[in-house]
Amino acid sequence: MIKRRSLTLFILFCLFAFEADAKITYTNIYPVRIIWMSDNSGKYVVNSDNLLNSFSDQLSVSDNKYTELMSSDTHQASILLDFGKEIYGGVKISSAIRDCKDPVKLRIRFGESVTEAMCDINIPDNPQNPTNEHSLRDFTISAPWLGTVQCGNSGFRFVRIDLVDKDVKYNLRNISVVSIIRDDEQKGSFCSDNERINRIWETGVYTVKLNMQEYIWDGIKRDRLVWVGDMHPEVMAINNAFGDSEVVYKSLDLVREDTPLPGWMNGMCSYSLWWIIIHRDLYLYQGNLDFLKCQRDYLYNLVKQIDAKIDKKGVEQLDGTRFLDWPTSENKDVIHSGLQSLSFMAMKAAQQIGEYIKDDAIKEIASNCVKRMKNVHVDSFNNSQAAALNIISGLSLNPKKDCAIILENGLNGFSTFYGYYMLEALAMNGKYDEALDLISKYWGAMLDLGATTFWEDLKYSDVANAGRIDEIVPENKYDIHSGGGAYCYKGLRLSLCHGWASGPTSWLTKHVLGVTPVEPGCGTLKIKPNLGPLKSVKGTLPTPYGIVTINCSKNDKGKVVSDVKAPEGIKIVME
Repeated sequence: MIKRRSLTLFILFCLFAFEADAKITYTNIYPVRIIWMSDNSGKYVVNSDNLLNSFSDQLSVSDNKYTELMSSDTHQASILLDFGKEIYGGVKISSAIRDCKDPVKLRIRFGESVTEAMCDINIPDNPQNPTNEHSLRDFTISAPWLGTVQCGNSGFRFVRIDLVDKDVKYNLRNISVVSIIRDDEQKGSFCSDNERINRIWETGVYTVKLNMQEYIWDGIKRDRLVWVGDMHPEVMAINNAFGDSEVVYKSLDLVREDTPLPGWMNGMCSYSLWWIIIHRDLYLYQGNLDFLKCQRDYLYNLVKQIDAKIDKKGVEQLDGTRFLDWPTSENKDVIHSGLQSLSFMAMKAAQQIGEYIKDDAIKEIASNCVKRMKNVHVDSFNNSQAAALNIISGLSLNPKKDCAIILENGLNGFSTFYGYYMLEALAMNGKYDEALDLISKYWGAMLDLGATTFWEDLKYSDVANAGRIDEIVPENKYDIHSGGGAYCYKGLRLSLCHGWASGPTSWLTKHVLGVTPVEPGCGTLKIKPNLGPLKSVKGTLPTPYGIVTINCSKNDKGKVVSDVKAPEGIKIVME
């Protein structure tokens, strides 16, 4: 008999577990097409179309609507399936009845691209660099007789199945993907008269939502870690698409607890700077003062640590790994330029936080540091990333020149991470038409190549002769997945669902729909639509007060006319 106290604890445990699980939705997703089979004669793969038919998810002894996979000493039955979109989760394989009751070995391969699903791992010196790091994408299982097995946990769209056992007939009744995704309601929206731009906004939302698991990850295939720099574009997209989400607070706290000072978050000084900036921006959107106050002790000591690394002349001398993004990772001058601006931005954010939580100690250290730094101006070295940070920080001596650097470089050296800040810098100089063009070309190129989420990296010059990721790449086309990537993400290690690439979502809401919080918790919102070449745009922004609705269109004279509906408690300032 269970003691009363034990029973109470058990009930509380169950309630807690239910509450935690309630934030995650598990959904079966079925294949939408068969891309490839090892045999088209009908001898080794029979009735393959049955895998595309509906299934009740319940096996029965009389069900004969299965696909037959057969093998011999010389032939291995294989089939490649497309589930229609990038998914985080695993596969569920249902085996129909057959004469032999022995389990059957199946090899499962996941792929974010067709190439990845068709590739072997562990081949020495393979330039495609396929791995089972972080999550398994290539493994063998035993499928039971007249039963179901669920396995795998990764990010993928394509699944290849190979019958491993020799001289075997196997009846595959169904294969589905068990999608794992948070059930945070999407409350923000964006819809213009340009469908390509609309798709980019929505794809950014889907990219970041897949990475909102128990914590905010960088990618669902790899690294599946909480990288704080990556989190800034992700948190901004979450603010604009989902509003307040507990996964943001959990992730920020996790990294803080994982980084005792004087350590730098994720080993990188810049990522601790981003941690401060994220807190300021999160507070502007969500207004959670209690959470901000809980960061006080760590923030105070972090601000002191940063201040000690800024010399008397206001020049940053940060240690740890000095990193902005991968394209600039080998240019020490650009990194110093960027870190100077980023340090200035972080200390200004810390100064604001000190004011918000009424902490004179934080405010004094940060404001004194800002005073030392404000007259230190660094060269952009003709680099778009450095130019963008110089403009955003306000340290640029010549914002027009730095803006011109970004435009002259165009998509050369562009990155899915810092591309967001290049767009921000362009907007600060009124270059909305140019920024929209870059968004359409760069992020739109991924959609043109079959993407349903945005990638860790894209070298734009590779696009011209690239094959699609949802097809077997023709010999005369460049395989952009296996041949792309750089640094630690070469070839198929490249993530095709990476949260830091979601920048256009928040940029479009902030600058095209034109809504920005100017007081904490969206108490005051500035509305300044910038339609550029667009004729109309409408959308919503979730706030702690409720949903704000904005509808903008150009009249016959080209003037933008706006209709704004906001909940009580929000002050609207039109510009």
